[in-house]
Amino acid sequence: MAEMNLADFSLLFQSKEAQKRHAEGAAAEIDDFTLEELGLAEILPLKSASLSEFITKDPDVIRYREEIFADLLENEEITATFGKLIPVLSDIMELRRLEVDSGDTADYLSGITEIELYISSIDVLYEGLCKDKKTYKSTALARLQEHIKTLVESEYYAELNERLEELTSRVRDIKSVTVGVNLDAQLRPVDAGVLAINPESFRSGDTLQKILRLNFKDDKYTCIAELVPFSKKQNENQKTALSLAFNAAIGDVYRHSLRSWKKIVQLYVLENTDFLLNLLPEFELLVRGTNLIRALKIKGGHVTIPEIRPAAERAFCAKGLYNPMVALKTDGTMVKNDLAFDQNAGIYVLTGPNRGGKSVLTCAVGLIQAMAQLGLPVPADEAVLSPVDRIFTHFPTGAEDTIEKGRLGEECARLSEIFADVTAESLVLLDETLSSTGSFEASYIAAEVLSGLSMAKCRTIFSTHLHELANEIDAINARTVPLGGTRIDTLVAGMEEGERSFRIVRAKPDGKSYARDIAAKYGLTYDNILNKIGQKAPEKEI
Repeated sequence: MAEMNLADFSLLFQSKEAQKRHAEGAAAEIDDFTLEELGLAEILPLKSASLSEFITKDPDVIRYREEIFADLLENEEITATFGKLIPVLSDIMELRRLEVDSGDTADYLSGITEIELYISSIDVLYEGLCKDKKTYKSTALARLQEHIKTLVESEYYAELNERLEELTSRVRDIKSVTVGVNLDAQLRPVDAGVLAINPESFRSGDTLQKILRLNFKDDKYTCIAELVPFSKKQNENQKTALSLAFNAAIGDVYRHSLRSWKKIVQLYVLENTDFLLNLLPEFELLVRGTNLIRALKIKGGHVTIPEIRPAAERAFCAKGLYNPMVALKTDGTMVKNDLAFDQNAGIYVLTGPNRGGKSVLTCAVGLIQAMAQLGLPVPADEAVLSPVDRIFTHFPTGAEDTIEKGRLGEECARLSEIFADVTAESLVLLDETLSSTGSFEASYIAAEVLSGLSMAKCRTIFSTHLHELANEIDAINARTVPLGGTRIDTLVAGMEEGERSFRIVRAKPDGKSYARDIAAKYGLTYDNILNKIGQKAPEKEI
């Protein structure tokens, strides 16, 4: 089985070299906190690993994963197969966690259980991937299919199953043991031992009748008297002592079997079980990721495989973009928007009414980026994306630092941390930043921050309540663009007849229009107020 060395096999990386590159710097530095703020950890939760471990900035790895997700979405039985496999592998992990190398029968049984679970795992994969002789488009699934087919159809695997049946029958069929006790002249126990291991359980009988008949030879499985140490009144220490004694005795009987079994486990099973256990987090990501995409489709959301461009291009163009978290919680109606970072705008200041969709769009941009770098289809009609090296979020928080620094101090400290690590290939998402201070102070700090982000050349969305900040954009561009900075533009969350449309358009904001629409909606115009308080509005002069 030397040719079946699967130690470096992966469904998410095309080669050992790709895995090495990921470990040494090709992984995007997007931490779990950021994924939680965006909401991805909620809609794509993993138990066996951190979601951030899988986010890559390697375009080739992304495309490799896109192929396997396409296969999974086209073949539901593969997702079902992986879904059956996950709890079996989790049981093996738990068994290993609880195992102790004691050398007794408990260790023997746990070894047998592990190999049974391993064979069950391989059988599940063979049934789901190989039996119908399907061909898969993705290299990853085709390789796994070939590995499993070769393994299951090998002579060694057949021999392993035979040995398993032989070895398990020696223990699984034990129903009782016959114990012999030597007595002295006063009928006191002198020593004891196991006389026989039986395939049947003993039965309780009519003790008095058996004694009167003195008929012990013809019915060896009928108990004529229970041993007192096994009574219900026995304490835990007594029970433990008896169990250890019996395990030791049975272990002596099966010592040779134990040794031969451990050799099989060490020579073959552990290595191949490790191969599957190493894939457990990958199976989970593939299943949960595929189920997420299917759930979006059920809700009526379109998904697309994004075109991946080199990181240096800093491409981001999404048409029909929507927030998957919102889509999963609605009745299927969702507002889609278009957004592109281009030569005329690498940074956007997004303004609009409260609850008008600013935060939803800001998170949607981060979500589509993270999902793409996991290899998933993304929630949009079309998308062209470059991988980012980091995603920075600056969302409202109740951080403990507010006690010592104050709310504004805490916000500024977090912004300063972003500038320590940001690069031209980063994505920065700021939502209601600097909302803890007055508009004059906030606008001054925001203008300084935007100037710095422009010079950092990172793609940015600055979602804000500071409508007057839009008046500073031309001045900021005049300050930074001649020095090579990224141009800043504005986005507006729209209102239509006093109602939030959740449409995001590239336009100059007009704070008064939002206030006028909202005031009219709630009857807070001057004329309406006068009517409510019973006064007549003065006639307008002609």
